[in-house]
Amino acid sequence: MANAASVQTAKRAGKPNLLFLMADDHAGYVLGADGNRRARTPNLDRLASQGIRFANNFCNSPVCTPSRQSMLTGRMPHSAGVTVLRTALSPELPTLAKQLRAAGYRTGVIGKMHWNRAPEPGLHGFDWAMADRAAYDAHRAAVKNPRAAPPAVPTKPRWRPFRDPARIWLNAGKLPDPGYEKDLRGTYIASQGIEFLNDHKRHPFALWVSFNEPHSPFAFPVEDRERFDPADFPLPEIGRDDHDLIPLIFRDLSDDEKRGIAAAYYTSVEYMDRNVGRVLAALGRLGLEEDTLVVYTADHGYHLGHHGRFEKHCLYDEAMRTPLILRYPGGYKGGKVIESMTESVDIPGTILDVLGVDGLAVDHGRRLTPLLDGLAGAGRDVVFSEYLENEEAAVRTRDWKFIFCSGKRARQDGYETHEPRPGRYLRLYHLGDDPRELNNLASDQRYAAVIETMQRYMLARFLTTHPEASRLPVERSVEEKIEWFLRPRDAAAR
Repeated sequence: MANAASVQTAKRAGKPNLLFLMADDHAGYVLGADGNRRARTPNLDRLASQGIRFANNFCNSPVCTPSRQSMLTGRMPHSAGVTVLRTALSPELPTLAKQLRAAGYRTGVIGKMHWNRAPEPGLHGFDWAMADRAAYDAHRAAVKNPRAAPPAVPTKPRWRPFRDPARIWLNAGKLPDPGYEKDLRGTYIASQGIEFLNDHKRHPFALWVSFNEPHSPFAFPVEDRERFDPADFPLPEIGRDDHDLIPLIFRDLSDDEKRGIAAAYYTSVEYMDRNVGRVLAALGRLGLEEDTLVVYTADHGYHLGHHGRFEKHCLYDEAMRTPLILRYPGGYKGGKVIESMTESVDIPGTILDVLGVDGLAVDHGRRLTPLLDGLAGAGRDVVFSEYLENEEAAVRTRDWKFIFCSGKRARQDGYETHEPRPGRYLRLYHLGDDPRELNNLASDQRYAAVIETMQRYMLARFLTTHPEASRLPVERSVEEKIEWFLRPRDAAAR
């Protein structure tokens, strides 16, 4: 039987592997390596110290399905045809996994992918897929006679978002799952990822391991129920323009409930970090670290009381900024932090570039390899994100953040405000003076030229990436053109 050293030597003669680790709703600011002393993320912090951390990575849509399919296809959400939660990605589109499979990689995925359809061999380029409901069903079948929580320990009820009050489905009581760590779904997903590594260690592989955590109701085991004290979490300040946009479902939360939600979220992040550590430890035991590109990221961020919210579904930085760590000991020296702005759509093309595989025919991202090579100024000057469920988009520079919303669509995501169709509104924040985006300057005429510039940045991104750009009515104003692009075209959105 080959030992780890001989396996590693054999691998060096072939292609580097890919291990793509993803979390759901993990905000970039809840990470020890990001300077958050409250976060307990030792495994991710170690990965960051060994690899390269992109400190200012922003998702291209602050909602699960569009963001994930954008990272799979290398296309902006509106180009991939997935801009709302319920839409399924067309199996005909080229993907990162298809490109790797064609290059000889054995591809696999375990966990949450938000495909909105049952997995099958070959779907989206994956030879083996235990994704979404299939992963949940496999977990239930695999865990026989799980050890129950002690009767005296309250545990979380069935998750019923929008049917139960927010304090329940957002786990304000900081309740654990009704079981112990060895039996929980996240632990099972990690174990299946490890099994794939064992089975494919002698052949180039590309494996996605995608965790549900820390998505609400913030899963964590019984053992972790006392890990964080809600009283230790201060409540974020609310801006004067935030009040009208706070979703109705959050308005009845008490301060203690808000702190409890934050504590539950941090506990779930710590549990997820341990499962990431399990997979990374297995990679090391197999002698595959040197020849494996590890990517860790999340689909988007999350609000924990910021702007009065406890979700994503909007375009403030807490929802847009995500962790992004790349580690490839065989190719790049670790221990670096890159402050340049990047986007999640940059990830797939960068992976293909690092692995030496042909790029996607349509790729809206930028290669991050110049940044990995230490080339200064290779990041983005402007980043873009869209949330078409609410017909809004944002552009961000180092100094400014601009949000444009048509205010014409009655949103269907459950986060209605007291005014479902408020009409067009703008948000402008000077990030140097106001990094928390609390002081909206859009109505101040002194900044009219800034708004004009930011609108043109936004329109330019649509014009260069939208599949219907050639149909744009030319006689419209810049604002009307942006609103034309903001309409979701997915069949699921109609």
